[in-house]
Amino acid sequence: QLQLVESGGALVQPGGSLRLSCAASKFTLDEDVVGWFRQAPGKEREGVSCILRSGSLKYYADSVKGRFTISRDNAKNTVYLQMNSLKPEDTAVYYCAAVPVCSVVAGNQIQHVSSWGQGTQVTVSS
Repeated sequence: QLQLVESGGALVQPGGSLRLSCAASKFTLDEDVVGWFRQAPGKEREGVSCILRSGSLKYYADSVKGRFTISRDNAKNTVYLQMNSLKPEDTAVYYCAAVPVCSVVAGNQIQHVSSWGQGTQVTVSS
């Protein structure tokens, strides 16, 4: 089973930026569609962004569109989530996940996620 490890979470002020990384261990990521989910305290896990194997198609939730950018480097087995203009409502644990199609992320269909990372905490606060 694919093993995913997130990093890059931190405490940042509103308006700041962070870049999250999702690295695959044991297997390569280049055959997988990869998505990012997040879960805020007391809320359900929600899909944030997704990128196809080739990087040719990307999905963003309306709440992050224009502020977040997903990318991947298959040679490094890593997917990135660049987060700009961060808001307090972006505070959550962010998880990367291997999914069969991006509609799993768009529809919050967590039951169809094949592999999860352990999560990384992002806190946006002054």
